[in-house]
Amino acid sequence: MKNYTPKERIKHLFSLPVIIAALGYFVDIYDLLLFGIVRVPSLETLHLDVDQVGTLIINWQMSGLLIGGILWGILGDKKGRLSVLFGSILVYSLANIMCGFLPQLPQENIIGIYAALRFIAGIGLAGELGAGITLVSESLPKDLRAIGTSIVAGFGLLGAVAAQLSVQLASNWTIAYFIGGAMGLALLILRISVSESGIYKEIEHDKSVKKGNFILFFTNKERFLKYIKCIFIGLPTWYCIGILAVMANQFAPAMGIEKLEPGKAIMWAYIGISAGDFLSGFISHYFHSRKKAILYMLLFTIVGVVLLLSGMAKTEVTYYFFCVWLGLGTGYWAMFVTVGAEQFGTNIRSTAATTIPNMVRGLLPLMLLGFDTFKTTNGVIISALVVGIIVFFLAIYSTLTIPETHNIELNYNEES
Repeated sequence: MKNYTPKERIKHLFSLPVIIAALGYFVDIYDLLLFGIVRVPSLETLHLDVDQVGTLIINWQMSGLLIGGILWGILGDKKGRLSVLFGSILVYSLANIMCGFLPQLPQENIIGIYAALRFIAGIGLAGELGAGITLVSESLPKDLRAIGTSIVAGFGLLGAVAAQLSVQLASNWTIAYFIGGAMGLALLILRISVSESGIYKEIEHDKSVKKGNFILFFTNKERFLKYIKCIFIGLPTWYCIGILAVMANQFAPAMGIEKLEPGKAIMWAYIGISAGDFLSGFISHYFHSRKKAILYMLLFTIVGVVLLLSGMAKTEVTYYFFCVWLGLGTGYWAMFVTVGAEQFGTNIRSTAATTIPNMVRGLLPLMLLGFDTFKTTNGVIISALVVGIIVFFLAIYSTLTIPETHNIELNYNEES
């Protein structure tokens, strides 16, 4: 391992690709979480059922993420990482601006319109993280990749905090949508100065290399199992966000808490996630292991979930405290996406890094289905516990059995 001087470290870790990827992920997270934050006020304004219609729209947004992950991932390998960074942000920025006009749109079809716009936004949002992490991973020295990607995610995840604060300060959810769209369009200008990764340039015009072939993940047993395990590792992150934070208002009566605001729960969770993402890179760097960093953070998260669901959260403040705890634990998100990028060759790396986190997001509707099914007869606490046991078991098993990727070389391709 090369010993870098402090000046060299700063030069690498705060290079233009890292800065632009971090800013892009900031805007991405702002727009991704915005519906969860304005779900209650926006649906009340539009005279729609908060829980039923809210779940429907979340499912459409997550479905868009699932489809978009595949589309942008393939495009990133076929046409380059930068093509995704430009195209995806344009799509979700325009969709979010349109969401700001919802009160002026035909109200007889408003449920379908809102769901369609969040679906389109989801497609756009799917490309940002994977392309950014891939670009940064291929641009940085191998022994600084973990810290670099943790900086991207750690800063980017603060977009959720900005989203909540913008809603509070503006006192109007439509303005928050306009702000998100405007930030995205402004970022397009900054991205003009970013260069394509050198590793990708080596195969960009090589027609003998099959680039962006999604089917390659299913043509080899070992490669398929790695792909599935990468997805399983990320499940607890969206279990904690999508159920324990976004649906926080449903837990209030069961816990004897007068009121819980999902927007605040999301904000506090993402404060924790941001700190956890910064921390995860340094933990991985210290132990020379991606797997150890993820495993330790998973175990920390499990303790927080057990304490939360066992009744330790008796007030609004303590519930938000546990949201920070769970966020800190699931702050291995950047590490998990980095592992997904490092498991596969250059010709399908963008496809892997983009589809894996969006497969996790796309599985949230399945987790919500299980949560809604169990809670009808067992209540929200037991329901959340059952779903949690399943996702944490899959995540820990996958973490323990997936290949270690710390300090591996990335300059290779996958064969058919």
